[in-house]
Amino acid sequence: MPYGNKPLHFGHIGGVFVPADAFARFLRDRIGAENVRFVSGTDCFGSPINEGYRKLKEAGEFEGSIADYVLANHERQKATLEAFQVSLDIYEGSGIGHAGDVHQMISDQFIERLHESGHLKLDSTLQFYDAEAGTFLNGRQVQGHCPVQGCKSEHAYADECDLGHQYAPVDLIAPVSTLTGTVPEMRPVENWYFDLPGFEDFLKGYVRELEADDEVRPVVTKAIAEFLAPPVIFVKNEHLEEYEAMAAELPPHEFRPAEGSKQSFEIEFASIGERDAARDALAAAGLRFRTSKTLVPFRITGNIEWGVRAPVIDGVEGLTVWCWPESLWAPISFTITINDEQGMPRTSWRDFWCSDDARVYQFIGQDNLYFYGVAQPALWEALRPGGLFAEGPDSQMRQTTLVANHHMLFGKKKASSSGAVKPPTGEELLEHYTPEQLRAHFLALGLDQKSVGFSPKPFDPDPAKRDDPRYADPVLKEGALLTNVFNRLARSCFYEAQKNFDGCMPLGAVTPEVRRRAFEALLDYEERMHKVELHRVMSVCDEFIRWSNKWWADGIKAAEASEDADARRQVLVDSFYLLRMATLLMHPIVPVGCEKICDYLSFDFGDFFSWNYDFDSNDELCPAIEIDAGAHRIHELPPRFDFFRKHESQYK
Repeated sequence: MPYGNKPLHFGHIGGVFVPADAFARFLRDRIGAENVRFVSGTDCFGSPINEGYRKLKEAGEFEGSIADYVLANHERQKATLEAFQVSLDIYEGSGIGHAGDVHQMISDQFIERLHESGHLKLDSTLQFYDAEAGTFLNGRQVQGHCPVQGCKSEHAYADECDLGHQYAPVDLIAPVSTLTGTVPEMRPVENWYFDLPGFEDFLKGYVRELEADDEVRPVVTKAIAEFLAPPVIFVKNEHLEEYEAMAAELPPHEFRPAEGSKQSFEIEFASIGERDAARDALAAAGLRFRTSKTLVPFRITGNIEWGVRAPVIDGVEGLTVWCWPESLWAPISFTITINDEQGMPRTSWRDFWCSDDARVYQFIGQDNLYFYGVAQPALWEALRPGGLFAEGPDSQMRQTTLVANHHMLFGKKKASSSGAVKPPTGEELLEHYTPEQLRAHFLALGLDQKSVGFSPKPFDPDPAKRDDPRYADPVLKEGALLTNVFNRLARSCFYEAQKNFDGCMPLGAVTPEVRRRAFEALLDYEERMHKVELHRVMSVCDEFIRWSNKWWADGIKAAEASEDADARRQVLVDSFYLLRMATLLMHPIVPVGCEKICDYLSFDFGDFFSWNYDFDSNDELCPAIEIDAGAHRIHELPPRFDFFRKHESQYK
């Protein structure tokens, strides 16, 4: 869910949306569209939106309300996703229209159920207050250095840094108000907190199950496990004598001296409460320290005006829901919304989220694993027994499958809309590439394995490389498979049918070697898709398409040399069969061109892209009268036709 304060950049599209779309399209082909819900939407709330709106209003660059601002960005995001052929069943907003109304209802229900179950606590914590501006500061109106040990982020906000680490606002190092440039005060405010530390045993068991599953990406289990360590404070070695003088006054703890060249010693506590008491004592004594990643109470509500209204509980009014927890249950809201639009019963959301034969895949970036891999599983577990609507065991939400990708770098650097390195937007990329060229490239990057650089030549900061034709554009590598090899296979089949077979696709038995090769590709492809190993899916397709094209080229050359009409017919039977299989496999990756092939083949989309037919030959797609005649009529292909075109700028 991208924030509603900006357009989509290449990381949103290539790192999350295109991989999710390819998987959703595969599932629709494989198990039927009625069994799939592909949902997302604009995150309408949160401090980045408040801050973006404030800056534009003060600069005189936007007129209208903050709701108008979010809606304008939402429409721009939606248009970009459509341009990239992302086939969401619903892309709405957590505060827009019917989806917003449903989301408010779900938010009320979720928070009330957490309170009824005894997992919410009203706590008074210190929040940043700008005395010069006379206002409490939202998360993005405070910037400093992350206090989590080992994190070097200098883009840390009130209670989280840009790398996803969570901490108490009081721990932020060198805080500065973005409103006035002054050092803000700390003043107490009351909010509801979820008892996340109370689910430590559950989360440890949960991560053990994930670690035993070889289909779960290592980045998921590693990130979750990091937050399950005991509470630790890291104190600079220069303060050792001061610590020793006050150690007896601190809560019970274990001291560990600095090892090797480490600059800090460690003191470990049994609970987060004891760690916080020690932290306060160390801060009062002027000692420099950092804290470890560990489970801390998860904030549910906040104090900014622009947000989902929090329900009134125990007489506490005027709060809004912090954007992170409500964004976790927003996909449920979107599922209910799309089911409403399709006239389905309200309870039908449980078929997708609660049923034993349902599975929820969530495509996210690695920086968000704390929220989806730590906070969300505990929140789901906290609703036991009865689930979200307390309707019994059948409405208990199942834990989700996290498909977490590593960072997509811009060149060699991490790009962020709020950082120094500004990433190109989706619209800017489409000025130089076709959507299908970009989709194929994004899926081939292997983000499930490691962080990978995205280096589009038109955006190279070195003008010498950008304008030098000797430097190849790495983004076009996979596009060449489409515009050259796949195009050639498809056109060869059509033009041969038009020239020598009266505009018909000949039917009949496929050569056993061809059928065997196709079956191997199908099985390998399906296994890779099941594991969401999309770069390996691309490798399977690449190898199969190139093999198919060679089978055509070698076969037609031999048939023409021998002047054997039967051999000529057989190679076309084989090649149309290979074209069908290649088009089926590539459909989730480059849907528009594949559907164009299907259209010219004169087949029904539902039949052609369904995995419910056997794959012995193309005959099963045809009516009996055509099978008897041994030929299927296809549409005439114009001369020099491209199913997959290059971008116009690439023809210059």
